[in-house]
Amino acid sequence: MNEDDQLVSVLPIRYSNALVPDVHIHQYPLLTRPLQVPPTAAASGKRIKARLKPGVRRLELHVPVDTRPEVWNGERSRDLGKARVEDDKEKNQALLQVKQREGEEPRLAEARMRSEQVPHAGVYVLGIVRDGQLHLHPISETHQLRPTLTYMDVLNRKNRRGRGGAGSDDDSDEGPPPDPDEPAPAPAPKKEKKPAGGAKERRQGSSAQGGMTQVRRDMLKLIHDEEDQEWQDYQYCDGEAEESNNAFDSVFSRSDEQLECKTDITTVLKDIKGL
Repeated sequence: MNEDDQLVSVLPIRYSNALVPDVHIHQYPLLTRPLQVPPTAAASGKRIKARLKPGVRRLELHVPVDTRPEVWNGERSRDLGKARVEDDKEKNQALLQVKQREGEEPRLAEARMRSEQVPHAGVYVLGIVRDGQLHLHPISETHQLRPTLTYMDVLNRKNRRGRGGAGSDDDSDEGPPPDPDEPAPAPAPKKEKKPAGGAKERRQGSSAQGGMTQVRRDMLKLIHDEEDQEWQDYQYCDGEAEESNNAFDSVFSRSDEQLECKTDITTVLKDIKGL
C-alpha cells in the first residue's frame, strides 16, 4: 500500500462449509462461450447429461451437437457414431443407448467433455459479497474439461485397414523398396567384439528397460481399473435451474457465531512458501 491509499470500507467475513466436499471448480479451457445446449438441440428437448466415476474422480458431460446443415455433416456423423459405439465397447464404457429404429445407423449426436483433476497449490475458497458481507466457502476440487475424441483412433484404424487390405502393416518403418537403377549400398561394417564392460552396460540397459516396463504396467493397470468402474448418472442443472439457485443459497453462512483466530502472525508467515 502507498501512503496516499485510504481505507474505503470494511467487510465482515462469514465462513461456511455446509456443502463440503461438493463445491468444485470446473474449467473449460477450449470453450469461448458458456456451456449450453445449441438452440436447435434445445428446441427438440435435448439436454446436457452428466456422469461420474467417484473412485477416480472422473466426470463427463455430454453436450448435444449443433446439427444445422451449415455447420454439421450428417454423412460424417454416421461414420463417427459407429466408431464411438465400437470405442465404448472396447473400453467397457457403453452407455444405455436409446432404442433406434430398425435398420437405423448410430450417429454422433453429442460432444463429450471429459475431466482431468488439477491439484491445488494451497487452500482455495469461493468468495461472494452479499449484503455488505464477504461469504467464504472452501473449494474441494478443481477440474478441467476438454472434448474427448478417443473414437477417432477407432476410425483411423478402420481407414488404415481399408486402404491396406488384409494383412497389411501401414505402421512398418521399412520404407520404400530400393531403386534398381541406383548402386547397391555398401555392406555394413562388421561389429567389433566389445570388452567385458559392454556386457555390464547391456545388463544396466536391460535393468532400465525393465523399470520402464514396470512403469508402463502400472499405468495400464490404472487405465484398466478406471475402465472397470461403473459410471453413475447425474442430472445436470444450468445456472437458471431451481436446484442451482437452492445450492447457491446454501453457500451463505447463517450462523452468528464469532470465529476466534488461534494462529499468530508468526505461524502464518512461516507457512508461506518462499519467505
